[in-house]
Amino acid sequence: MSQSHRSEEALASASIGPLMVKLALPAVAAQLINMLYNIVDRIYIGHIPEVGRTALTGLGVTFPILMLISAFTAFAGMGGAPLASIRLGSGDRAGAEKILGNSTTLLLLLAAVLTAVFSIVKEPALMAFGASEATIGYALDYISIYLAGTVFVQLALGLNAYITAQGQALVAMCSVLIGAILNILLDPLFIFVFQMGVKGAALATILSQGVSACWVVGFLCSGWSGLRIRPANMKLERAVVGKIAALGIAPFIMQSTESLVTVVLNSGLQFYGGDLYVGTVTVMQSVMQMVVMPVQGITQGVQPIMSYNFGAKNYARVRQTFRLLLRTTLTVTVSACLVVTLFPQQLALIFNDDQELVELVGRVMPIFFGGIWAFGAQIACQTAFMAMGQAKTSLFLALLRKVILLVPLAILLPLATHSVLGIYVAEPVADILASATTLTLFLRKRKTLLPEN
Repeated sequence: MSQSHRSEEALASASIGPLMVKLALPAVAAQLINMLYNIVDRIYIGHIPEVGRTALTGLGVTFPILMLISAFTAFAGMGGAPLASIRLGSGDRAGAEKILGNSTTLLLLLAAVLTAVFSIVKEPALMAFGASEATIGYALDYISIYLAGTVFVQLALGLNAYITAQGQALVAMCSVLIGAILNILLDPLFIFVFQMGVKGAALATILSQGVSACWVVGFLCSGWSGLRIRPANMKLERAVVGKIAALGIAPFIMQSTESLVTVVLNSGLQFYGGDLYVGTVTVMQSVMQMVVMPVQGITQGVQPIMSYNFGAKNYARVRQTFRLLLRTTLTVTVSACLVVTLFPQQLALIFNDDQELVELVGRVMPIFFGGIWAFGAQIACQTAFMAMGQAKTSLFLALLRKVILLVPLAILLPLATHSVLGIYVAEPVADILASATTLTLFLRKRKTLLPEN
């Protein structure tokens, strides 16, 4: 029996606990490693002599564009991967490969469009995202080079979901590990040795993503993969693209609204406080990634178990997997909340040693992260809906936390309180309300989606 078939058999019959560990650990490692692409850039840039704080803030205002590019990888990748898992679970391998082929073409088309559009509008967009005359130069230096590697980002991140979808989480981890190690090695070389500064960080990132993309595409074209990219499947079909889009719109909105939120936060903090306050968001979003991305790794590792067994109508196994997932994600987010509350300044020092910035982060970070403990319930339930192909519910939940709650709160609270602190308070209020709503919705729908008989 081939490795790919053994992986699929394990999804159906292996003990849930050990199987979750086997699939989730590589996925968590992949997310942590992937996080290093941006985190390492920020750490090195934040410690450039004399200009570190300004350069770090400049890099922070590029975050909305980076998140939008990443959101489109989720649209085609995470929109199709659960569908491919469900097809595998029902025994339709040809249908699963058709989804993979159409997703590959979508990613290539999206890369071309995104590169062209953002190259044209980058400067006015960055100014709208919170850049100032002091930081716009650093932002342009970084994003101009990063955009040249958009196709690598699309393929590396978007197609890696299809490796995880067939239960080969260790291979998916290696896909990210190769690029991340290269990025860590190239960053100091380009930034400090070649004295390229922010441009060096961007160049190191796109070269590393290029290597990861080659690894992912090579694997999915080889006999080692249970799902293969075949030219015959790459011709776009309306029915297939429609299904990918219907499910992919939810993860797209979840990530793209991070971009919208960053714009609202940056512009509000620039208006009420200035560059120093914008710098706090750059630091705190970096810490947020350190919390959220491991949790997303857990859910990505577990999702194929639920999708495969949902396709096979083994609902008891789906319910058992969800219960264990919920306990795990809540444990992680509650622990993270405690760490961030107790050690905010120590976390800020990872990215910059400017005393004024560190002290301000120390005051506002416990407020900003006050609701992160509840996020574990929200992401576990959202993952379950995604795994079961519930496109409409996933779309509503994706809109709820960021668009329906956080953005209005971030605008209204500082107006009502006449204080910049209102912007920081908006995040925990939105987290708690969204998590409570998501959990309630799942409990109401679970008997219909997962009948006990």
